[in-house]
Amino acid sequence: MLIVIILTGIGLVCAVIIYLVNAVVPRKVQGLEKTEEIASILPGINCGACGRPDCFAYAQTLTKDANVVTKSPCTFVMLDNERLERLEKALGVTLDASQMSRKALIHCNGNSEVIYNYSGVETCKAAAQLLSGYKKCPYACLGLRDCLEVCPQDAISIKPENGVAVIDPERCTGCGLCLAECSQNLIELVPVGTKIAFLCNYAPLRDIPGREKCDAGCTHCRKCYKSCEDEAIVWNKERAIPEFDIEKCTRCGKCIEACEQNTLAEIKIAAEAPVLSHVGTMPGGHCAVPER
Repeated sequence: MLIVIILTGIGLVCAVIIYLVNAVVPRKVQGLEKTEEIASILPGINCGACGRPDCFAYAQTLTKDANVVTKSPCTFVMLDNERLERLEKALGVTLDASQMSRKALIHCNGNSEVIYNYSGVETCKAAAQLLSGYKKCPYACLGLRDCLEVCPQDAISIKPENGVAVIDPERCTGCGLCLAECSQNLIELVPVGTKIAFLCNYAPLRDIPGREKCDAGCTHCRKCYKSCEDEAIVWNKERAIPEFDIEKCTRCGKCIEACEQNTLAEIKIAAEAPVLSHVGTMPGGHCAVPER
Protein backbone atom coordinates (compact mmCIF):
# COMPACT_ATOMS: atom_id res chain seq x y z
CA MET A 1 0.00 0.00 0.00
CA LEU A 2 2.83 2.37 0.89
CA ILE A 3 4.47 1.71 -2.48
CA VAL A 4 1.24 2.61 -4.28
CA ILE A 5 0.97 5.88 -2.34
CA ILE A 6 4.62 6.76 -3.11
CA LEU A 7 4.23 6.01 -6.81
CA THR A 8 1.00 7.99 -6.94
CA GLY A 9 2.68 10.93 -5.25
CA ILE A 10 5.59 10.80 -7.71
CA GLY A 11 3.11 10.69 -10.59
CA LEU A 12 1.23 13.73 -9.28
CA VAL A 13 4.46 15.70 -8.80
CA CYS A 14 5.58 14.86 -12.35
CA ALA A 15 2.16 15.84 -13.70
CA VAL A 16 2.36 19.22 -11.93
CA ILE A 17 5.89 19.80 -13.30
CA ILE A 18 4.80 18.93 -16.84
CA TYR A 19 1.80 21.26 -16.53
CA LEU A 20 3.95 24.15 -15.28
CA VAL A 21 6.59 23.62 -17.97
CA ASN A 22 3.91 23.48 -20.65
CA ALA A 23 2.38 26.70 -19.35
CA VAL A 24 5.65 28.62 -19.01
CA VAL A 25 7.83 27.39 -21.87
CA PRO A 26 6.68 28.58 -25.33
CA ARG A 27 5.41 25.86 -27.64
CA LYS A 28 7.69 27.10 -30.43
CA VAL A 29 11.32 28.06 -30.06
CA GLN A 30 11.79 31.74 -30.85
CA GLY A 31 12.59 32.18 -34.53
CA LEU A 32 11.85 28.55 -35.40
CA GLU A 33 8.87 29.42 -37.60
CA LYS A 34 10.99 31.89 -39.58
CA THR A 35 13.77 29.31 -39.88
CA GLU A 36 11.32 26.70 -41.14
CA GLU A 37 9.94 29.17 -43.67
CA ILE A 38 13.42 29.95 -45.00
CA ALA A 39 14.37 26.25 -45.01
CA SER A 40 11.32 25.47 -47.16
CA ILE A 41 12.64 27.91 -49.78
CA LEU A 42 16.14 26.41 -49.89
CA PRO A 43 16.76 23.44 -52.20
CA GLY A 44 17.34 20.96 -49.36
CA ILE A 45 20.23 19.15 -51.05
CA ASN A 46 22.57 19.89 -48.11
CA CYS A 47 25.60 20.43 -50.36
CA GLY A 48 27.48 22.53 -47.79
CA ALA A 49 28.64 25.07 -50.39
CA CYS A 50 27.30 27.92 -48.25
CA GLY A 51 29.71 26.94 -45.48
CA ARG A 52 27.03 25.36 -43.28
CA PRO A 53 26.51 21.62 -42.75
CA ASP A 54 23.03 21.61 -44.26
CA CYS A 55 20.23 23.81 -45.55
CA PHE A 56 18.48 24.02 -42.16
CA ALA A 57 21.66 25.29 -40.51
CA TYR A 58 21.94 27.90 -43.28
CA ALA A 59 18.31 28.89 -42.65
CA GLN A 60 19.08 29.30 -38.94
CA THR A 61 22.00 31.59 -39.82
CA LEU A 62 19.80 33.71 -42.10
CA THR A 63 17.16 33.97 -39.38
CA LYS A 64 19.76 35.53 -37.07
CA ASP A 65 21.42 37.72 -39.71
CA ALA A 66 19.81 38.29 -43.11
CA ASN A 67 22.96 40.04 -44.39
CA VAL A 68 24.73 36.67 -44.55
CA VAL A 69 22.84 35.91 -47.76
CA THR A 70 24.84 38.57 -49.64
CA LYS A 71 28.18 37.30 -48.33
CA SER A 72 27.40 33.60 -48.68
CA PRO A 73 24.49 33.17 -51.09
CA CYS A 74 22.87 29.87 -51.96
CA THR A 75 23.77 29.37 -55.61
CA PHE A 76 20.71 27.29 -56.37
CA VAL A 77 18.39 30.01 -55.05
CA MET A 78 20.26 32.64 -57.10
CA LEU A 79 19.48 30.64 -60.25
CA ASP A 80 15.77 30.25 -59.46
CA ASN A 81 13.80 33.51 -59.73
CA GLU A 82 10.80 32.10 -57.88
CA ARG A 83 12.87 30.94 -54.92
CA LEU A 84 14.78 34.22 -54.94
CA GLU A 85 11.57 36.26 -54.70
CA ARG A 86 10.30 34.06 -51.86
CA LEU A 87 13.60 34.43 -50.01
CA GLU A 88 13.50 38.22 -50.45
CA LYS A 89 10.04 38.29 -48.90
CA ALA A 90 11.02 35.99 -46.03
CA LEU A 91 14.13 38.00 -45.15
CA GLY A 92 12.68 41.42 -45.89
CA VAL A 93 15.58 42.37 -48.14
CA THR A 94 16.18 43.10 -51.82
CA LEU A 95 18.55 40.70 -53.57
CA ASP A 96 20.27 41.28 -56.90
CA ALA A 97 21.33 37.91 -58.28
CA SER A 98 23.49 39.54 -60.95
CA GLN A 99 25.63 41.21 -58.27
CA MET A 100 25.81 38.14 -56.05
CA SER A 101 26.48 35.46 -58.66
CA ARG A 102 29.93 33.90 -58.71
CA LYS A 103 31.96 31.76 -61.07
CA ALA A 104 34.95 29.60 -60.22
CA LEU A 105 38.34 30.66 -61.56
CA ILE A 106 41.51 28.54 -61.49
CA HIS A 107 44.67 30.58 -60.88
CA CYS A 108 47.05 28.49 -62.95
CA ASN A 109 48.41 28.80 -66.49
CA GLY A 110 49.50 25.19 -66.54
CA ASN A 111 53.02 25.78 -67.85
CA SER A 112 54.96 24.16 -65.02
CA GLU A 113 57.17 21.22 -66.00
CA VAL A 114 56.92 17.77 -64.44
CA ILE A 115 59.99 16.99 -62.29
CA TYR A 116 59.29 13.37 -61.35
CA ASN A 117 56.94 10.52 -62.20
CA TYR A 118 54.20 10.16 -59.63
CA SER A 119 52.72 6.65 -59.27
CA GLY A 120 50.76 6.88 -56.03
CA VAL A 121 47.07 7.30 -55.28
CA GLU A 122 45.50 9.19 -58.17
CA THR A 123 44.25 12.23 -56.25
CA CYS A 124 45.65 15.73 -55.91
CA LYS A 125 45.50 15.50 -52.13
CA ALA A 126 47.67 12.40 -52.13
CA ALA A 127 50.14 13.72 -54.72
CA ALA A 128 50.51 17.02 -52.86
CA GLN A 129 51.75 15.15 -49.77
CA LEU A 130 54.97 14.30 -51.61
CA LEU A 131 57.06 17.47 -52.07
CA SER A 132 53.90 19.53 -52.76
CA GLY A 133 53.31 17.70 -56.01
CA TYR A 134 55.26 16.43 -58.99
CA LYS A 135 55.51 19.72 -60.86
CA LYS A 136 58.35 22.21 -60.59
CA CYS A 137 55.97 24.87 -59.31
CA PRO A 138 54.78 23.58 -55.91
CA TYR A 139 51.56 25.58 -56.33
CA ALA A 140 50.63 24.28 -59.79
CA CYS A 141 47.46 22.42 -60.69
CA LEU A 142 48.12 18.67 -60.51
CA GLY A 143 45.10 17.74 -62.61
CA LEU A 144 44.17 14.53 -60.79
CA ARG A 145 40.42 15.29 -60.83
CA ASP A 146 39.67 16.01 -57.15
CA CYS A 147 37.71 19.12 -58.08
CA LEU A 148 36.11 17.41 -61.07
CA GLU A 149 34.71 14.60 -58.92
CA VAL A 150 32.76 16.93 -56.62
CA CYS A 151 31.33 19.27 -59.27
CA PRO A 152 27.56 18.64 -59.45
CA GLN A 153 27.29 20.46 -62.79
CA ASP A 154 30.08 18.64 -64.67
CA ALA A 155 31.60 22.08 -65.22
CA ILE A 156 35.22 20.99 -64.73
CA SER A 157 37.39 19.05 -67.14
CA ILE A 158 41.09 18.29 -67.43
CA LYS A 159 42.92 19.87 -70.34
CA PRO A 160 44.73 17.01 -72.11
CA GLU A 161 47.68 19.04 -73.44
CA ASN A 162 48.91 20.18 -70.00
CA GLY A 163 46.85 18.23 -67.45
CA VAL A 164 45.34 21.33 -65.85
CA ALA A 165 41.74 21.67 -64.69
CA VAL A 166 39.56 24.09 -66.63
CA ILE A 167 36.08 25.39 -65.85
CA ASP A 168 33.18 25.73 -68.26
CA PRO A 169 31.39 28.97 -67.27
CA GLU A 170 28.24 27.89 -69.07
CA ARG A 171 27.87 25.04 -66.59
CA CYS A 172 29.49 26.53 -63.46
CA THR A 173 26.93 27.75 -60.93
CA GLY A 174 29.48 29.05 -58.44
CA CYS A 175 28.52 26.52 -55.75
CA GLY A 176 32.11 26.53 -54.43
CA LEU A 177 32.38 22.80 -53.71
CA CYS A 178 35.57 22.59 -55.77
CA LEU A 179 37.36 25.12 -53.54
CA ALA A 180 37.61 22.78 -50.58
CA GLU A 181 38.84 19.91 -52.76
CA CYS A 182 41.77 21.78 -54.32
CA SER A 183 44.88 20.85 -52.34
CA GLN A 184 46.81 23.65 -54.06
CA ASN A 185 44.26 26.36 -53.17
CA LEU A 186 44.09 27.39 -56.82
CA ILE A 187 40.37 27.96 -57.15
CA GLU A 188 38.57 31.16 -56.25
CA LEU A 189 34.97 32.26 -56.63
CA VAL A 190 34.94 35.58 -58.46
CA PRO A 191 32.02 37.87 -59.34
CA VAL A 192 30.47 37.15 -62.71
CA GLY A 193 31.43 40.69 -63.73
CA THR A 194 35.15 40.02 -63.23
CA LYS A 195 36.98 41.20 -66.36
CA ILE A 196 40.63 40.31 -65.79
CA ALA A 197 41.93 36.97 -64.53
CA PHE A 198 45.20 36.63 -62.64
CA LEU A 199 46.59 33.20 -63.56
CA CYS A 200 49.35 32.57 -61.05
CA ASN A 201 49.23 31.07 -57.58
CA TYR A 202 52.92 31.13 -56.69
CA ALA A 203 52.91 32.40 -53.10
CA PRO A 204 56.53 33.29 -52.17
CA LEU A 205 57.87 36.63 -53.38
CA ARG A 206 61.15 34.91 -54.23
CA ASP A 207 61.47 31.65 -56.12
CA ILE A 208 62.18 28.53 -54.09
CA PRO A 209 65.47 27.06 -55.42
CA GLY A 210 64.61 24.06 -57.57
CA ARG A 211 60.86 24.77 -57.31
CA GLU A 212 60.63 27.97 -59.33
CA LYS A 213 57.44 29.37 -60.84
CA CYS A 214 56.71 28.56 -64.48
CA ASP A 215 57.54 30.90 -67.36
CA ALA A 216 54.04 32.37 -67.08
CA GLY A 217 54.35 33.12 -63.37
CA CYS A 218 54.05 36.61 -61.92
CA THR A 219 57.40 38.36 -61.39
CA HIS A 220 55.87 41.16 -59.27
CA CYS A 221 57.19 43.77 -61.68
CA ARG A 222 54.11 46.04 -61.24
CA LYS A 223 54.02 46.82 -64.96
CA CYS A 224 50.33 45.96 -65.12
CA TYR A 225 49.65 48.27 -62.18
CA LYS A 226 51.59 51.13 -63.76
CA SER A 227 49.92 50.69 -67.15
CA CYS A 228 46.35 51.11 -65.87
CA GLU A 229 45.12 54.65 -66.51
CA ASP A 230 41.74 54.05 -64.86
CA GLU A 231 43.09 53.16 -61.40
CA ALA A 232 41.32 49.84 -61.72
CA ILE A 233 44.30 47.89 -60.35
CA VAL A 234 45.11 47.88 -56.66
CA TRP A 235 48.53 46.52 -55.73
CA ASN A 236 48.36 44.03 -52.89
CA LYS A 237 51.56 44.93 -51.02
CA GLU A 238 51.51 41.86 -48.80
CA ARG A 239 51.38 39.38 -51.68
CA ALA A 240 52.84 41.73 -54.32
CA ILE A 241 50.15 40.91 -56.86
CA PRO A 242 47.51 42.97 -58.69
CA GLU A 243 43.88 43.04 -57.64
CA PHE A 244 41.20 44.37 -59.96
CA ASP A 245 38.32 46.75 -59.36
CA ILE A 246 35.57 45.46 -61.66
CA GLU A 247 33.68 48.74 -61.46
CA LYS A 248 36.62 50.83 -62.70
CA CYS A 249 38.00 48.36 -65.26
CA THR A 250 37.15 49.38 -68.83
CA ARG A 251 38.67 46.33 -70.58
CA CYS A 252 41.23 48.52 -72.29
CA GLY A 253 43.67 45.59 -72.23
CA LYS A 254 46.73 47.69 -71.41
CA CYS A 255 47.56 45.61 -68.35
CA ILE A 256 47.49 42.42 -70.43
CA GLU A 257 49.79 43.99 -73.02
CA ALA A 258 52.15 45.20 -70.29
CA CYS A 259 52.45 41.74 -68.70
CA GLU A 260 55.46 40.11 -70.36
CA GLN A 261 54.74 36.81 -68.58
CA ASN A 262 51.20 36.43 -70.00
CA THR A 263 49.96 36.01 -66.44
CA LEU A 264 46.85 38.10 -67.10
CA ALA A 265 43.93 37.19 -69.34
CA GLU A 266 40.68 38.87 -70.22
CA ILE A 267 37.42 37.28 -69.17
CA LYS A 268 34.97 37.98 -71.96
CA ILE A 269 31.25 37.90 -71.35
CA ALA A 270 29.12 35.99 -73.81
CA ALA A 271 25.50 34.99 -73.27
CA GLU A 272 25.72 36.11 -69.62
CA ALA A 273 28.63 33.76 -68.93
CA PRO A 274 32.35 34.57 -68.89
CA VAL A 275 34.63 33.05 -71.49
CA LEU A 276 38.31 33.42 -70.72
CA SER A 277 40.49 34.42 -73.59
CA HIS A 278 44.02 35.49 -74.25
CA VAL A 279 44.11 37.38 -77.56
CA GLY A 280 41.08 35.39 -78.65
CA THR A 281 38.43 33.06 -77.29
CA MET A 282 39.32 29.67 -75.90
CA PRO A 283 37.90 26.58 -77.56
CA GLY A 284 35.11 25.03 -75.51
CA GLY A 285 34.41 28.28 -73.65
CA HIS A 286 36.64 27.45 -70.72
CA CYS A 287 37.41 30.25 -68.33
CA ALA A 288 40.38 29.08 -66.33
CA VAL A 289 43.44 28.66 -68.51
CA PRO A 290 44.06 30.65 -71.70
CA GLU A 291 45.20 29.16 -74.93
CA ARG A 292 48.83 29.65 -75.82
